[in-house]
Amino acid sequence: MHREPKLERFNESVLSKYQVYNSIFLTLPFDDISKTGSLLPLFQEICEAGFKENKNPSEIIETFFSKYQDDPSEEHQISLLFRFIQYIERQVVLFDAIEDASFPIVNNMDGRGTLRNVKEEAEAKEKTPELREYLKRFNVRPTLTAHPTQFYPGAVLGIITDLDKAIQKNDITLIKKLLAQLGKTPFFKKEKPTPYDEAVSLIWYFENVFYQSVSKIYNYIQQNIFDGEDIGNQVINLGFWPGGDRDGNPFVTTEITLKVAQRLRSTILMNYYRDIRKLKRRVTFSEVDTIITEIETPLYQSAISKTGKIKMSLEDFKSKLHEIKEIVENKHQGLFVEEIDDLINKANIFGYHFATLDIRQDSGKHAEVLEEIINTQPDLLPKNYASLSNEEQIEALTKVEGNIDPESYEDGITKSTLSSIYAMQEIQKKNGENGANRYIISHSEVPQSILEPFAFLRMCGWNKPTVDIIPLFETVPDLKASPDVMETLYNNPVYREHLKSRGNKQTIMLGFSDGTKDGGYLMANWSIYKAKEMLTEVSRRYDIKVVFFDGRGGPPARGGGKTHQFYASLGSGIENEEIQLTVQGQTISSNFGTRDSCRYNLEQLLSSGVSNEIFSKGKNQLTDEDRETMTRLAEISYETYTNFKQHEKFIPYLEKMSTLKYYSKTNIGSRPSKRNKDAKLNLNDLRAIPFVGSWSQLKQNVPGFFGVGTALEKFEKAGEFDKVQQLYNNSVFFKTLLENSMMSLTKSFFALTAYMEQDKEFGEFWKIIYAEYKRSHDMLLKVTGYDALMENQPAGRASIQARERIVLPLLTIQQHALRKVQELQAQGESAEKMLEVYEKMVTRSLYGNINASRNSA
Repeated sequence: MHREPKLERFNESVLSKYQVYNSIFLTLPFDDISKTGSLLPLFQEICEAGFKENKNPSEIIETFFSKYQDDPSEEHQISLLFRFIQYIERQVVLFDAIEDASFPIVNNMDGRGTLRNVKEEAEAKEKTPELREYLKRFNVRPTLTAHPTQFYPGAVLGIITDLDKAIQKNDITLIKKLLAQLGKTPFFKKEKPTPYDEAVSLIWYFENVFYQSVSKIYNYIQQNIFDGEDIGNQVINLGFWPGGDRDGNPFVTTEITLKVAQRLRSTILMNYYRDIRKLKRRVTFSEVDTIITEIETPLYQSAISKTGKIKMSLEDFKSKLHEIKEIVENKHQGLFVEEIDDLINKANIFGYHFATLDIRQDSGKHAEVLEEIINTQPDLLPKNYASLSNEEQIEALTKVEGNIDPESYEDGITKSTLSSIYAMQEIQKKNGENGANRYIISHSEVPQSILEPFAFLRMCGWNKPTVDIIPLFETVPDLKASPDVMETLYNNPVYREHLKSRGNKQTIMLGFSDGTKDGGYLMANWSIYKAKEMLTEVSRRYDIKVVFFDGRGGPPARGGGKTHQFYASLGSGIENEEIQLTVQGQTISSNFGTRDSCRYNLEQLLSSGVSNEIFSKGKNQLTDEDRETMTRLAEISYETYTNFKQHEKFIPYLEKMSTLKYYSKTNIGSRPSKRNKDAKLNLNDLRAIPFVGSWSQLKQNVPGFFGVGTALEKFEKAGEFDKVQQLYNNSVFFKTLLENSMMSLTKSFFALTAYMEQDKEFGEFWKIIYAEYKRSHDMLLKVTGYDALMENQPAGRASIQARERIVLPLLTIQQHALRKVQELQAQGESAEKMLEVYEKMVTRSLYGNINASRNSA
């Protein structure tokens, strides 16, 4: 059957529908003041025309009011601008719902990168046995994090889900009602959520999306690739950070950790209970009905138990399911055995834990804990520990054992760190070992960074801890040092014995977010790539299977973008038997928000590993010449970015001209925007989300391109551009980097802030950014041979353009409000009341833009 090009499918299924439903939305009578909906399209036209005429945002707003309002007061103007913000937020929701509903139409669910495609390619190339062997050991682990970039409250997410279904059915009556409901539903929270609130909102995706999508993928692999045989491997595991991620979040307590673990357990048990109820309606046969009743009641009681008491063990649950299957196969002609197999598979994948709750803390906090333990527990570690040599410190940390009671310490970092370890033990008892068996150390710099939490485990009576100790390397210097750090650990007999007990497997986390903030786009990605190669080499030398866990954010600047292309581009010099990555904020809802998109994107990740190992083995290796080119490009880019970052106006520009300080006022996440409480802004302490997000709100997206254009241009001026062209043609890795950078440039719009060019304090600084933007834009087109950015992804580009057009009025209001804030601040106390109003306007404007970008922070 003929299939239209993806861009045409997008235009018909998304853009055309949006225009129809948006016209309905704008005429709905949910606003007390008339004409807001009819005025918004006029305002949008004024914005588009105004920026073409080089007007600044305030002039554009002035033009609108003079043309369409009769000498309005400032209060009336402010009121209308706030209502515009509310409308635009809801237009973004409408677009999200339409795009989600059209996902299986726009995307080919059996096309390239799907499991069906992988299966057929393996059969065509006679590589089905290799595919089976690889799937027996290959795993994908998406880990949902609590990073605060998802602005939709639960009620709005529910409306999006219902809109999705109504749009698929083209139910105009219901769509009208849901749009009216949307218009009256608040979009922002009056209070910050607790870490538990964040966990509950994200567990919704596990319960309603991943539970079904993951099992469908597993069932397909089992039935179509393994011919119904047991795979012997879970293939997909789920990870979870809310309630366990303590790094910079003082609100994550031991009580919260235990509460989240219980919520995960009760949710999976309730899902099993619902499936058992469905199964009960099908397998109504003698003998079987009795066993189902034996399962049903204890499952339900365990799910609703407030004490967390388990009435049926996981082993008993599985055993009874197998007993049912055996009876159905032997006595009832295998009727409905597929439904039984589905539930057995789910029990094997999700257990009683649903997802592994990771514990994470910063190495600096561990150093504080260690110091207090040394002072209060002199029998555990030498009093002169700080003055010992590195070797002596390592020996002390690996030999320590104890049974410290956290209650012997006053409330503080030591008590919370030690009690979190006891919490892990308790979670493992109730949820199984997979409930909480990973401890991640941010800012790992030296072997001691990793061995300190290892020592804490043993100090808490856990002499043989069933826990993976996972270092997180992020900055460029830490990435360079990481192979030496790990070799020291591999040579340590105690740690080596620990690894042996963990199957000789070492998980290492590499962070794109702080890496980009530290070293710029090209250097961060190249440093991670090289670190993976060196860590693979040193681990293989010691017969250790290294697993890489990528700390990715949403946008390309933080390792996002087309991640499956990235994984498919890795050569055999990088261990690739597991793909582990963090997923956060709007990336959760955009990539995994529906069962269709979740299944599609998980299959893309699975196929990228298969492609790299089975179909492209040996093809993605960089030649020595290409490596030299990549290294030089990264070094030039790094120098350019570092000089820019050290510019005296860099921090002041973010503080005064961006929305940086307003992120903490949005009440969307429980974590502070900085790791410390210092009044002065320090780039090292600033979290990557507000850093990258602030550039996104400015529509400048600096972290996703700065330094790229200069690096490419230097090769051109030196007459060596053919080397860049060769690298681009030879390396899927480099090609993916440039394509993701093009996405950052596509989402940039410098006309919005062009007025800053005339600013006395920041004019020259703005020119530096704009010049690098133009340079990167032109050079990327030259190396790719495209006539326009993202030319090879027309549907993706069309989606971005549509979203950017929706939020253009919102951005105009935001910049106008920021300009007013600066004016009012100069007026002193007399302007405090109006200053508060315009600062609120800036904060409210953040929501729609973040959600529209879908991967902006």
